[in-house]
Amino acid sequence: MKDEKRKQKQFSIKMQKKLVVLFILVLLAFAGLTVRLGLLVHEKETKYQKQVLSQLKYDSTTLPYRRGDIVDAKGVKLATSEKVYNLVIDSAVMLDKEAYFEPTMEALAKYFPQLNMANIREYVKNHPKSSWYVPLRRLSYDEIEPFKEAQAEKNSNIKGIWFEEEYKRVYPGGSLAADVIGFARTDNVGQYGLEEYYNDTLNGSNGREYGYLNDDLALERTIKPATDGNTVHSTIDVNIQKIVEKVLNQFGDEHENEYREADGAENVGCIVMDPNTGEVLAMASYPGFDLNNPKDTQALIGAVEMEQIINANGYTEIRKTGKYITEARLAEMTEDEILLNLNNLWKNFCIANTYEPGSTMKPFTVAAALESGSISQQDTFVCEGYLEVGGFKIKCHGADGTLTLAKAVAKSCNVCLMKIARQMGADIFSKFQRDYNFGKKTNIDLAGEARTASLLRSAAEMDPTDLATYSFGQNFNVTMIQMAAGYCSLINGGYYYEPHVVSKITNSSGATVETFEPKLLKRTISESTSELIRSYCKEVVISGTGKTARPAGYLVAGKTGTAQTQPRGNGQYVVSFESFAPVDDPQVVVYVVVDRVNASKQDNARYATNMVREIYTELLPYMNIFMTEELTEAEKKELEERQLAITLEYGNPNKENGEEGENPLGPTPVWVTYPVDPVTGYLKNPNTGELIDAQTGEPVVEGAYDAIGADVPVPPEIQNPQE
Repeated sequence: MKDEKRKQKQFSIKMQKKLVVLFILVLLAFAGLTVRLGLLVHEKETKYQKQVLSQLKYDSTTLPYRRGDIVDAKGVKLATSEKVYNLVIDSAVMLDKEAYFEPTMEALAKYFPQLNMANIREYVKNHPKSSWYVPLRRLSYDEIEPFKEAQAEKNSNIKGIWFEEEYKRVYPGGSLAADVIGFARTDNVGQYGLEEYYNDTLNGSNGREYGYLNDDLALERTIKPATDGNTVHSTIDVNIQKIVEKVLNQFGDEHENEYREADGAENVGCIVMDPNTGEVLAMASYPGFDLNNPKDTQALIGAVEMEQIINANGYTEIRKTGKYITEARLAEMTEDEILLNLNNLWKNFCIANTYEPGSTMKPFTVAAALESGSISQQDTFVCEGYLEVGGFKIKCHGADGTLTLAKAVAKSCNVCLMKIARQMGADIFSKFQRDYNFGKKTNIDLAGEARTASLLRSAAEMDPTDLATYSFGQNFNVTMIQMAAGYCSLINGGYYYEPHVVSKITNSSGATVETFEPKLLKRTISESTSELIRSYCKEVVISGTGKTARPAGYLVAGKTGTAQTQPRGNGQYVVSFESFAPVDDPQVVVYVVVDRVNASKQDNARYATNMVREIYTELLPYMNIFMTEELTEAEKKELEERQLAITLEYGNPNKENGEEGENPLGPTPVWVTYPVDPVTGYLKNPNTGELIDAQTGEPVVEGAYDAIGADVPVPPEIQNPQE
């Protein structure tokens, strides 16, 4: 018994001591581990997080929105956004293990040969804690796919590389409709044109992808999707736009370096409008630029140079230097000078530049006088070759004698117009100028429209000389869009529509968000006055100054204009032609302005009328407007050489009376009247959708052609059979 008690006592004391020591050691171990873990979390949390998340292919990033498209009236894309990828290097993750560095460098060198690997290696080693370095931007998925596949292979040691998504703005047409579209910067801020005017509409909102590890260390993701921008549907017809730009560029090429080492003209502009809705079907200017590379300085060569000065009043002023940019001058220019001149190039001449309209103003003056009762259609006027007004002898082109109103407009007689304005008086004349919207913005939905209120005198400010010169379009300035919109009201029965370039907005799902119907703002003149103006403009083309504007097979109407630029007598002119067709039922207005053509003699309206003829020759058949005039043998030959269809009205099988008149060329095949399919360039049967070869009339086998916009080159014979 005593022995047993002694053993228990001895066991208890020893064990107690051991247990105490062991307990203390365990507590100290746990305390040490806790402290160490705390230090690791505090000091190296980011490092371990990145390592774990990198291995799990985790990222928590912004999800970029896609900027909305801009399309033409038929849905052809004018501006779109394509997904691209930025290569991001995370040095901290790459250097986390020695085994990662070389395999990653070798993969980068193999799949991205454009990288300077010496610089990449140096950067990673010198910035071991960097988590964001972007050596390559805007790569396509095809460019990054092989690397991503190698990175995804089992046991791959390619670490610390990921790809950030964003969108790149792309313009499929290059320079097509550049003035109308404008362009967007890399930060999705629109510059000029529709891109700027509808910037908020085209932009969406970014999304966000959040990621975290749950209690089981499993990756959880929460995604807030991006909201893409809306699509802007323009009224521009790509085919009409191409016709216009082809003619303007041909004119520029013909006159380039002709008289001086410079572009074919300082500016050439063209607006094509539907006079019955205010829709702009085409708008273009020369010289142009590539929307995909708007900062290409080569586009400046040949342009008039602009400079920025401080004028006598202390205000900043941008003006012409009178010189033209050459290769040598371009090399000398500073960045600020280049940017100033690029901004001048990017401006839309059709809405942003002002000029004196010249004799295209005369129909407006005559319409105002007729509408106000200041004259009647039976009145005649005598031209002695000049008229003394306010102490000045203001000349005409010659002494025309007694002229009717129609002949006064057809011969573009300054004296007759001055006498008409004098009978009207400044108050009435000024009222109608405002009615036509001169001196006001048209509020067209494009960025950059010029204000002209200060460029037009009120009735109280007009002296007799002002009234006289205003009557034939000198001494006050307008924009092309003001003239085009006002002219539409002159010939459509007097209805002034607000000009517009967009018909509707749709969201990313295709649902319509907003529509823009034609906006009738006011009535400028009566139908009877409008009818007279149409007849006077018709006379201009039949027997007056616009004879060279008539295309083969058609009768169009319009008014020429020639205006001296300031200072007077400098030999520089703005010439123009404002027109419409058909004469009896206007469906389209075409207005061309040539600002200081590169020629020794600039005061010739034929520079404008010849271009209008070229445009109408292709435009009217495209619009299914049939010929009404007999063709001469020379005209038939011209159309045959240009492979353009002969669409005589009496050969139209859809004529209302159902009867076909005699066609000296034989029956006109129905297929020549079909519209052009914008994708393939062939004619398209609107009833069946069948594609037709314009030269043979035979159906085109599906798949035997490439789309015009495709990457595969299209054989020249099928690119556009109507051109």
